[in-house]
Amino acid sequence: MKEEFYTALEDFPVVTAVKDFNGLEMALETENKVVFVLFGNITDISMIVKKIKAKNKIAIVHVDLIEGLGSKEIAAKFIKYNTLADGIISTKANIISAAKDLGLITVQRFFLIDSLSLKNVIKYIEAGHADTYEVLPGGMYKIITMLSNISSVPLIAGGLISDKEDVISALSAGATAISSTDTTIWTL
Repeated sequence: MKEEFYTALEDFPVVTAVKDFNGLEMALETENKVVFVLFGNITDISMIVKKIKAKNKIAIVHVDLIEGLGSKEIAAKFIKYNTLADGIISTKANIISAAKDLGLITVQRFFLIDSLSLKNVIKYIEAGHADTYEVLPGGMYKIITMLSNISSVPLIAGGLISDKEDVISALSAGATAISSTDTTIWTL
């Protein structure tokens, strides 16, 4: 499944990130193959993922944003055994590790706010903890170039990607794909 995910990122480098049911319905009608789920709770996440899988798309659930899931490894087990999700997104290394052990695709999300956070991101990427890394905000092209040069796995730029120029710049800087909740970006 990981190779299918990597191929989908290369073939459709704009990842639809959905934050509500309206966005989900719109994402299901695009040609994009990967859907990042950024909403839901423990009672509806299975249904949300089923809708994505029914359209033959790859479903990646941001476990940190699912109401009712905590920041413990059990969140990865819940997604693995209670949904059809292909993988998870998290900012937490312990959840990424647990999900990887369960055979889920792992996307570790980083928020870059200063040089200290950048050093930590470099350390994680060099250690190879996740299958993919997502860096926010996505408009830091020099940083994206540097990180893509040290990463052996795909790098996704997310956050504050607002137009075609941002998409092209992020991809040209070395990002494999971008993620966005902006529906106008999904069809570029």
